[in-house]
Amino acid sequence: VLKVAPAVADIPWSEGTALSAVAGVAGGGDPVGVTGAFAGVAETGTLVLLSGPNSPTTLNFLPDTQIVVLAAARIVGTYEETWRSLRAAAGGDGPLPRTVNWITGPSRTADIEQTLLMGAHGPQRLHIVIVDEETPAP
Repeated sequence: VLKVAPAVADIPWSEGTALSAVAGVAGGGDPVGVTGAFAGVAETGTLVLLSGPNSPTTLNFLPDTQIVVLAAARIVGTYEETWRSLRAAAGGDGPLPRTVNWITGPSRTADIEQTLLMGAHGPQRLHIVIVDEETPAP
């Protein structure tokens, strides 16, 4: 079962597969979350995910596996380009999303006895699907 953000719910996830997709926020027991990305930053391989009604932040942190759909046209070179694009999407001086998450790979820590732990503050696995066509902005 995939828990899917409304912004990417129109993608036919279940067509021709054994997958089952349900739109909405993630709960603690959801194994896979699917979201759209506002942007991808080429210089660091970072994903930029926004909070909002079409992109629940719980999907970025609760499931063990996260799948992010990124339109190729939304890949920019630098962080500065991302902020310019975000401000432009907000109408120049409009309100920005409450949360802008910058994700560069699965969460990890080695705080406890220098042992690497994956998924300490989010998913253990992160997959990025780059599509040629424009997906709705989260």
